[in-house]
Amino acid sequence: MNPIIIDQEKIEGVLKKTTNPSAQDVLAVLAKAKEKKGLTLEEAGVLLNLEDPGLKGKLFESASRIKDEIYGERLVFFAPIYISDYCLNDCAYCNFHSSNVGLARKRLSLEEIEEQARLLIGMGHKRLLLECGENVCNDIDYVVSAIARIYAARAEKGNIRRINVNIAATSVENYRKLKAANIGTYQLFQETYHCPTYEKLHRGPKADYERQIGAHLRAFEAGLDDLGLGVLFGLYDWRFEILALIEHSQYMEKTLGVGPHTISVPRFCPAPSVGYQPEYPVSDEDFLKIIAVLRLAVPYTGMIISTRETPEIRRQAFKIGISQASAASSASTGGYGSQVKEDAQFRIQDERPLYEVIKSAIEDNLLPSFCTACYRRGRTGEAFMELSKPGEIHNFCRPNGLLTFAEYLEDFCHNGIYEKGQALINSYLNQISDPALRQTTQERLKKIKEGKRDLYF
Repeated sequence: MNPIIIDQEKIEGVLKKTTNPSAQDVLAVLAKAKEKKGLTLEEAGVLLNLEDPGLKGKLFESASRIKDEIYGERLVFFAPIYISDYCLNDCAYCNFHSSNVGLARKRLSLEEIEEQARLLIGMGHKRLLLECGENVCNDIDYVVSAIARIYAARAEKGNIRRINVNIAATSVENYRKLKAANIGTYQLFQETYHCPTYEKLHRGPKADYERQIGAHLRAFEAGLDDLGLGVLFGLYDWRFEILALIEHSQYMEKTLGVGPHTISVPRFCPAPSVGYQPEYPVSDEDFLKIIAVLRLAVPYTGMIISTRETPEIRRQAFKIGISQASAASSASTGGYGSQVKEDAQFRIQDERPLYEVIKSAIEDNLLPSFCTACYRRGRTGEAFMELSKPGEIHNFCRPNGLLTFAEYLEDFCHNGIYEKGQALINSYLNQISDPALRQTTQERLKKIKEGKRDLYF
């Protein structure tokens, strides 16, 4: 039996207590947030319940400031790779649910997995998120073999440097196998922290709430110290979910000494064949509020947004808290290079190719990054927290982001991006405050122009 991680009655009590907060209360919480030490549940509740438009503007301003102070201007891009949609679970909101007899299931061979990796490399990607359904045919040995095959994949202009993994809750033994496979972050979403809702929406092994919520503890026991949290917004009251995410983060910090490396904020966006309608739909305004509050409450964490969201919503989210984003994504098994979209896990709303997403980021003065340096330099877990909590991680993020973006420009530039990208690089190079680091970064940028690759701090 897992320890009590989420106190549901406590959360409900906090939401009631913080209803209709005064302007004074809101401003006090925003002042506290400037310290970049996070927020209590009650403080977060105050922000979740604020409605005044002027105060919402101050909330977004505060979130933007904290994001810039910790992570700087960089925005890390990645793509998911779905290797199998066979699943034992019958989750009401997912297109891969076991009772979907109309779905033509696929399980990629290792050769097909490698080809998918090469296609993503050919776009310019360096980071992948591996996904598959929970099924006996997708056992841990298959996943580990897939990881090895992706790492081994080579294309004319590079390779995949880091694979993060989002697979079903499993055992300590299996997590040790993932650790040995040299993964980056292990992600697992609770989907909803509200236990009655969770039990109503899930059938199969995933229906075990305790098994799901205890997965990160088992992963940590196995040596995985970069862990990602998330919920699917729309299944239950988003205010409750935010406080539960915060409580889960605080629990990890207290018991493991390491908070979540990432928090993902997927919003329910069903595939056409999914009949489930969200009981608690989240408006665009509330979705942006979710991101802002999380940025203040868990300031050190990387925040991830997917292509479920429209380009405009993503653009706004980048400014107020998001530090990582999928781009040019497929949510179908073997979907890269394929025209088939009906079998996607969810509906994609940002279908732009990678170069268009990057062009938009440049226009917003954001630094596109494909950095994997922290994983490979051992800045994970506690070491990462020691840098991110005081806001020092951007001292690595900026130069590494510049180097990986320079690679992209040299190898994959499109449609006038090169000149604008070089101007952006020069601008942010001059903002590196340490003269020695700035000089070394400049020297490495020159080496990249000369053909060197995979340089990092």
